[in-house]
Amino acid sequence: MIAPGLLTTVQDLGRFGCAHLGISASGAADSLALRAGNLLVGNAGNAAALEMTLAGGTFAFDADTVVAIAGADFSAGLPLWAAVEVKAGTEVDCGSARTGARAYLCVRGGISVPLVLGSASTHLWSGIGGHRGRALRRGDVLAIGDAAIRPPRARPAAPPPPGDGVLHTTRGPQADWFDDAFYSAVWEVSEDSDRMGLRLRGPALSAGGGEMVTEGVALGAIQVPPAGQPIVVFVEHQTTGGYPKIANVISADLGRAGQLRPRERVRFEAVTLRAAYRRLRRQEEWLRGLV
Repeated sequence: MIAPGLLTTVQDLGRFGCAHLGISASGAADSLALRAGNLLVGNAGNAAALEMTLAGGTFAFDADTVVAIAGADFSAGLPLWAAVEVKAGTEVDCGSARTGARAYLCVRGGISVPLVLGSASTHLWSGIGGHRGRALRRGDVLAIGDAAIRPPRARPAAPPPPGDGVLHTTRGPQADWFDDAFYSAVWEVSEDSDRMGLRLRGPALSAGGGEMVTEGVALGAIQVPPAGQPIVVFVEHQTTGGYPKIANVISADLGRAGQLRPRERVRFEAVTLRAAYRRLRRQEEWLRGLV
């Protein structure tokens, strides 16, 4: 590691089944991009890669390999959505994000780190997983693993369909406590956002349901604290909470939520479960086209 960038961590698709221990899944903030990058270099979809946030790192390779960058459009010397051969001794400078927030540097074979509760993903808030439970630093050395299962893709891939500034949601358990102001407003992503939650700024929402008992919280839930400024619960979220949940971002849009930048604006649109499944199916069909 020559330069780590702003926030670079080792991530796979996360650790599941640990909510009863108070540990959320963590994993890639844009799982679609991680899976795509792994498919491009011939890895299993859950292979660990490097998640870079806003400003990418500079990496030196001491062996010949194949890499791919997927996700946000970084000003890197490497093409986006393509497998590229890298020779031993090469330095790869990933630049900074021109659009989007996070890109994934996927290496053929994956990043090899000890698994914690079955996952290589870094959980920053609890300090577990990844490389010593933290973001990467200058001088860190990472090993390449054995997650390659097929040849790399021989040609560049078409990117996934672009978003339209809208995140689609299904109804939350306390949706009836609120009026339609949430969906008519345009929200701005706060600079206080992180992997635990995306804090939004806009008109204060008022809940009419009163007090509630603490209950389980799922990835993508949109909580409304007393101040009325919503929070999109994200990959390192708490596993329980006492704020009402007006909606939940659908699975197919969680990656787009992970690409939101500070001060970017976003709207929300309610959809049915059937529509949510259709969007997820289209994503899976795009992924299958990368094999």
